[in-house]
Amino acid sequence: MAEVVNIPGADSTAKIRSIFAPALLPFITLGIYFFFWWYYINREMADYGRAKGSKELGDSPGKSLLAVTLGALIIVPALVSIWNTTKRVQAAQRLAGVTPLSGWIALILFVVISPAYDAYLQSGLNDVWRAETAPEAAPPEPAAV
Repeated sequence: MAEVVNIPGADSTAKIRSIFAPALLPFITLGIYFFFWWYYINREMADYGRAKGSKELGDSPGKSLLAVTLGALIIVPALVSIWNTTKRVQAAQRLAGVTPLSGWIALILFVVISPAYDAYLQSGLNDVWRAETAPEAAPPEPAAV
């Protein structure tokens, strides 16, 4: 089950999902889960970008979804959406102070084992949501003398 977290500074939520969900559920649902997942991760990043005042996380998850559905018929829009979403995940990680995922590993996973690419993206987003919702570390108390 996914853990729902509030996006700091936004009136919306994000989900910390199992990395197996985007990798395996599309097989069980005949690909339908992938489209829902793609829309939601792009919506979460757009909301996070608005909360952080950044335009590099996108603004239209609907366009991203359209590119991987109907745009996939002519191939290029789907590839551009995949590229841009990977860049958005990396940008979200930078904004959260998390080490960004490797673009080269993402490319290799996409080409060789596409479900592993989806799991890799989700793991990167999970790092963002965990970093943003982690309680602030309190400064250590001075030792009593």
